[in-house]
Amino acid sequence: MPEPPLDITTRILGIDPGSRITGFGVIDIHQGKPSYVASGCIRTTDVALEQRLAQIYAGLGEVVGLHRPTYVAIERVFMAKNPDSALKLGQARGAALVCMANLGFAVNEYSPRQIKQAVTGQGGADKTQVQHMVTAILRLSATPQADAADALAIALTDGYVRSGLAVDAASQRPRRKTGRWRL
Repeated sequence: MPEPPLDITTRILGIDPGSRITGFGVIDIHQGKPSYVASGCIRTTDVALEQRLAQIYAGLGEVVGLHRPTYVAIERVFMAKNPDSALKLGQARGAALVCMANLGFAVNEYSPRQIKQAVTGQGGADKTQVQHMVTAILRLSATPQADAADALAIALTDGYVRSGLAVDAASQRPRRKTGRWRL
């Protein structure tokens, strides 16, 4: 999709995939400023994996239908200690990617380190720090559940990247290294 003009509001859906809980977060970016739209979790029932993947696919389809995002971003798979968990995470991520592809979206992917760096200023931040910064940046009255906060952080990261800069959340200043903006 071509980039819309800066005076147009863009809506970004962030997805934090998981085989049991898939977080989603929707933000609007208007004139470089993010604002909260919605967030939540798609919780799968205790059924066979293929049925859980179908629930993720259907749930994300509903989220897209309800919120009509302009762009979609997802967390890139990281290496887990347990290979079975990593495989299930990859399958949940695959269900999300196929859903978005079938709905006509190109999906930007970000590593956990990139997301934490963009939102907290530290690539090694923990979930509590991410929740705190998402709450502060979006001026939320309550802290979102961890998976929803992660999804909002993914959407914020995509917004920063689309704006052409990554913001050091602690100082709210753009960072620049070797002639180009970096995460």
